[in-house]
Amino acid sequence: MEPVNLAIIYYSATGTIHALARAAAEGAEKAGAHVRLRKVAETAPPEAIGADPAWGRHIEDSADVAEAGLDDLAWADAVLFGTPTRFGNPASQLRAFIDTTGPLWFQGLLADKVYSAFTASNTAHGGQESTLLALGNTFYHWGGIIVPPGYTDPIQFQSGNPYGTSHVSGDGAPGDVPLDAARHQARRVVDTAASLKAGRAA
Repeated sequence: MEPVNLAIIYYSATGTIHALARAAAEGAEKAGAHVRLRKVAETAPPEAIGADPAWGRHIEDSADVAEAGLDDLAWADAVLFGTPTRFGNPASQLRAFIDTTGPLWFQGLLADKVYSAFTASNTAHGGQESTLLALGNTFYHWGGIIVPPGYTDPIQFQSGNPYGTSHVSGDGAPGDVPLDAARHQARRVVDTAASLKAGRAA
């Protein structure tokens, strides 16, 4: 059987979600997946970006990451979305990308794929769970198969979020626990997608 195709599609302003996305890519590749790491387009005005040096710096640091397109979703057997939380919801940049997926959805090309998500907020809790649940609403409409990390690995009892990997960015850059949780979540997504792919082939 061919390896699972995993698209990791994310938005990151200052680098936290980018770090989690890279860790997820590492976990997925070690699980044998073909991985496309993709960022969504930045839609914030230049004056907003310029007001935060870390924001502008991250745009430069991630210039080598390709932007997500609908072809990445069509290619994927599984998709892992990453977003900072914005008042308990996904960032508008990620939503703007999701809002372009109507043509794929209308053709049924988003159904039966495995979906999962991860997030970060500036403060503890900070809307992390509601952000992940809000993305779940989209996955339901697509007819997706939602695969959360749950408490399926010892790292989950340290990270504490069964809905998806999350991090408090106000505490600094992600350390070993959230990075390992992202790797585990990606492996779980890949393993589940591989089982589904094998079953369909049979």
